[in-house]
Amino acid sequence: MTGSETSPTFRLAYVPGTTPAKWVRIWNERLPDIPLHLIAVPAAEAPEVLRAGEADAGLVRLPVDRGFFSAIPLYTETTVVVVPKDHVITAADEVTLADLADEVVFHPLDDVFGWDAPPGEPAFERPATTEDAVELVAAGVGLLVVPQSLARLHHRRDLTYRPVVDAPQSGVALSWPEEATTDLVEDFIGIVRGRTVNSSRGRKQQSEEKQPRREEKPRREEQQKSSARRKPAPAKQPGRTPRAGGSKPGRRGRPGRRS
Repeated sequence: MTGSETSPTFRLAYVPGTTPAKWVRIWNERLPDIPLHLIAVPAAEAPEVLRAGEADAGLVRLPVDRGFFSAIPLYTETTVVVVPKDHVITAADEVTLADLADEVVFHPLDDVFGWDAPPGEPAFERPATTEDAVELVAAGVGLLVVPQSLARLHHRRDLTYRPVVDAPQSGVALSWPEEATTDLVEDFIGIVRGRTVNSSRGRKQQSEEKQPRREEKPRREEQQKSSARRKPAPAKQPGRTPRAGGSKPGRRGRPGRRS
């Protein structure tokens, strides 16, 4: 290896709340010679990290710019409201946005929902991060609506959450620059989609294995045509030649004798 050559690596960005651990484990089992590096990025910065080539692919929140990125939607999260454990909302199993109308609801600067109009009463100022907003909820000065994974990520013993049945939802996707669909990106796509190790033994090998199958069909068709040319024409069935007129043969009568 020369000094200018570097070992291949795969860089995966991921936003808060996403959990790449299972796919990383499978990657390490199948491609132990190619390190996978995880890059934690805020949700709002993930697109720029991918555009700049600082990561090969990312677990991001939808939507993405489909004019630049390819994306495979993975799942959609339940939306919840984070509340103190002694809050009246905890008496219900689930709530609606209307139930939050009279509550102060924080809308942090890194909020992942594209609200047309955030629910509840606006806070005096917007917290900088979701983590800061959780601290304010714990202080009893308001509530917070987030994807369930973020509620779990910032879990506190004095807080709980309830599903908000009519709130917007956040989708998570595997995304990468469309023009940078490398072999390693394809390998990770296969892992995310659940392909077995036998179905992804190697892109080159798969291509070579498919080629003979594409050639077999014309060969079989040529053999069938050759066999058809050698096959003799069917013999005519023996039978009687019909008599002219089609009438039953009989004895011709003699002319009568004149007296």
